[in-house]
Amino acid sequence: MRSRGQTSCPLRSPATPDCQHAHPLQAVYAAPDAGTSFQHELPVATNTSLAAKQAHLAALQTLVPKLQEQINVYLTARMEEDKKAQGAISEKEAAEEENYGEEVVEEDA
Repeated sequence: MRSRGQTSCPLRSPATPDCQHAHPLQAVYAAPDAGTSFQHELPVATNTSLAAKQAHLAALQTLVPKLQEQINVYLTARMEEDKKAQGAISEKEAAEEENYGEEVVEEDA
C-alpha cells in the first residue's frame, strides 16, 4: 500500500532507477468501412541521463517491431477478407452475365 505523497513506479528498472511514466506508442488504421488502433506503452524517463535515454531507445527498439507485426497481421487478414469478398462478387457477376436476358429460378440445395 502506498503512503500519502508517494507515487508508484511500475516501469522502474535497474538501468533506469528514476521513476518513469508511460506514453503510448500508437498506430491508427482508418478506412471507410473499418478502423482499429494498435498501442503499446512506451516508458519515458523523468530525467535526461544517458542511462535513461538508452533505456528509452531500447524500449522503442523493442516495441516498434512488435507494433509492425501487429499491423502486418491485421492488414494481411483484411486483404484476405477483401479477396474473398471480391471473389464472391466476381462469381455473382459472372453468373448474372451468363444468364443475362434469361429468367433464372434459384433453387435451394
